[in-house]
Amino acid sequence: MPFKKRISQLIAILLLSLPAFAATDNTPLKNGHPERYIVQKGDTLWDIAEQFLRDPWLWPEIWYHNPEIHNPHLIYPGDVISLVYIDGRPRLTVQTGDRAGETVKLSPRVREESISSAIPTIPLEATRPFLTESRIVEEGALDDAPYVLASHDARVMSAANDRIYVRGLSAEPLPSYAIVRKGDAFIDPDTKQVIGREARHIGTARTVSSGDPATLMVVSANREILKGDRVLPPADDIFQANFVPKAPSKPVEGRIIAVLDGVSQIGQFSIVALNRGQEQGLEVGDVLAVYKVGEVVRDTIGGRRGETVKLPDERAGELIVFRTFEKMSLGLIMKAAQPMHVLDIVRNP
Repeated sequence: MPFKKRISQLIAILLLSLPAFAATDNTPLKNGHPERYIVQKGDTLWDIAEQFLRDPWLWPEIWYHNPEIHNPHLIYPGDVISLVYIDGRPRLTVQTGDRAGETVKLSPRVREESISSAIPTIPLEATRPFLTESRIVEEGALDDAPYVLASHDARVMSAANDRIYVRGLSAEPLPSYAIVRKGDAFIDPDTKQVIGREARHIGTARTVSSGDPATLMVVSANREILKGDRVLPPADDIFQANFVPKAPSKPVEGRIIAVLDGVSQIGQFSIVALNRGQEQGLEVGDVLAVYKVGEVVRDTIGGRRGETVKLPDERAGELIVFRTFEKMSLGLIMKAAQPMHVLDIVRNP
């Protein structure tokens, strides 16, 4: 066999033996990624994805589900995340470490863990305004919600340690409730329609006895509780802490219509409201790029003097959707290359 032909065959064999992504620019892996990582307490799934990937929303493309582990998408402190190649493609696998509260079934060999001890997808402290200060409900949802009928001693206002009477609770009420007050409406800037309503957190109460009305004891209150205030399940009962960052399943384009803490500029870990929701196919975990709307300027130079020109939109950051409603969603800003503002555009990353 000619020498040059043998050399060509050897080169071809070497290329075939390399991982499929090694010879291309399509790898989802970031430069300088680790080969393994031990999960620490305080980590988030987004943090770990950023350790290995160029874009955290590519996580579903590289994560390998171990069938030996119950809830294989959950990750716990002490677990070891390793980069391996399966059929020539990079995959991240998990080796379970010492997990607090873990129960091991001897047969079959499946591990069951406490979901509450798994690392969250995003920093939970960043969502505290949503959990403790306000929440978003569908327009009209508060109209039919249980409400404060009266206080124990006919006071106009109630505070901590006061008894209140609530109508509309089920015959088997929850142990505790949140007390809220109707807040501002969220208006779609495109359609001018109300697409959601803020429910301002007033306090919490525990159930003393069921009935119509039911008796509740106010546990905490950040302002006076009034007749007509609404009673809802605790916010943490409706918050999903474990989900997977991913790209939306269909094209999405919308706008930031509000920021929950009331400031005008938006930065990392700001909670923002979007005018797109379940109707547009948005799901919890969807990652969207945020674009600063290009300014409109007047051309004062040359033969086209006097014309108005819109500057290009500039990518300013990324957010992850953590709560969806029919017509709107809530997202947490995860990356901020520059300040963002209400009415900035969001679209597929």
